[in-house]
This record gives sequence, structure tokens and C-alpha cells, in this order.
Amino acid sequence: MFEPWLKRWALVPDGEPIITPGSRLLPVCMGDVPAMLKIAVDAEEKFGNLLMTWWGGEGAARVYAHDGDGLLIERAMGQRSLMHMALNGQDDEASQILCATLARLHAPRPSPPPPLVPLAPWFKSLRLAAERFGGPYSLSLATAEALLAEPQDVVVLHGDMHHDNVLDFGPRGWLAIDPKRVIGERGFDYANLICNPDLPTATDPQRFRRQVAVVADAAGLERRRLLQWVLAFAGLSAAWFLEDDDTLAAAGQLQAAELAASMLETLPV
Repeated sequence: MFEPWLKRWALVPDGEPIITPGSRLLPVCMGDVPAMLKIAVDAEEKFGNLLMTWWGGEGAARVYAHDGDGLLIERAMGQRSLMHMALNGQDDEASQILCATLARLHAPRPSPPPPLVPLAPWFKSLRLAAERFGGPYSLSLATAEALLAEPQDVVVLHGDMHHDNVLDFGPRGWLAIDPKRVIGERGFDYANLICNPDLPTATDPQRFRRQVAVVADAAGLERRRLLQWVLAFAGLSAAWFLEDDDTLAAAGQLQAAELAASMLETLPV
């Protein structure tokens, strides 16, 4: 799979392949420069490659070459991890770094973006879950539909912003990888910073309240609007987990949705 691009770009393998559902990755060297070769195997990843190129290395990993399904990007060589920071006393700092990265990604670019899809169709899974199960899914759906009906600050979104999709690129700082192709209200991208299902502390009530405050301040978001996006996104995330038969992860995301709903009830109107 990698051979045509290794030849095309004169690359030397520098590690073992990494297999994900949507792509195949191989650490390589381009002369003396460490890089990562990524081959998209589904349509979403192919469009994500276009978005990485469009960002031009501002807030995201720099793209060295792009041809068809192949993408050659700079490799993160730093040793720091936002997930490690979040779990070891630097949760606030990790959230602030993620917010700063998103601000760079959301900033206008001089050229038009590649083809994008609107955010609303992404919530199809939540609509199906609400019809089938009601309860917290219905509350999340109602909140999502209200947000989607009157979007604010519409930008090109990352679409999958979490602690493992922003990496330490050493002198270049913290940069994003693996975007989706979606456009919508910027608040959507901040929700997963709070209810990231891969973060074991995501549903700790004290941590949840603290990070809502930290993210709202760092992102310049109104707290109620942020909580509404968390409620909407957590319900959607739970619905996605249900489709994958991961009931435990779905339950965790519903817990995050309930924390957001509870906080919303206490906010002044």
C-alpha cells in the first residue's frame, strides 16, 4: 500500500505501520526530516487530507505533499501529551492549549475551503436514538435542534477535537491532526474537550464544572451556549457508541449530558 508514495516522494520507512479504521499511517524520513505518510482508505479521511492541506500548517501539522489518497505531513517529535497533562494536574493547561489550537484553526483563510458538509446531518444518529429511547437522548436532540436552527460564529470545524488529536511538534508547538469535513458553529468543536469519552475523568462532576469555566473563558464562549453544545454533543456521542454496541461508553456520555443539563438548570436565565 505504501510503496507507490515511498517511491514518488523518495521516502524511507522509519517505524511500524499504524492501522486505523479510516487510514494507514507509516513513520518515514524525507531525507533528514521525520514525517508521517498517511493513506486514506475512506471518503471522510480523503476530505480530511484536503482540509489539512488548506490549513497550510497554521494550527495544524504542516503538509509536505498531497497526491490522491496519500498525504505526507510533519511528524510530531515532542514528548508531551495533552492526555497525560489532563490526568496529572495540568487539566486546565491542556484545555487552554486545545482552545488556542482551535482558535487558530477557526481563523479565516485567504482561499476558499475544500468541500464541506453542514453540521446538522451529523445529528442523524441522535435523532434515531431519541425516537427509540427518548429520555436524555430527546433532551440532547431538542437542544441540538435549537442550536442548529440559529447558528452563531459559523466556521470550518475540526470536527473531532480531543486530547489525542493535538500533538507536541516541538519548536512548532501544539498542532492538530485528523480533521473531518464539516462546517458549523464553532462551539461544537469545544464540547468534546469537556466530555471526551477517552478521558477517564470526563464525568467527574468537579472536573466537569471546572473545565466548563476554563473552556468558556479560554474560547470566549458564553457559558450557557457552551453547556448547550456539550449537552447536544454528548447525546450524539452516546448515540454513536450505541451504534457500535458500546453501551458502557454510551452510558458515560449520557452521564456527561446529564451533568450539562443539571448545570444549565442552575444558570440564571
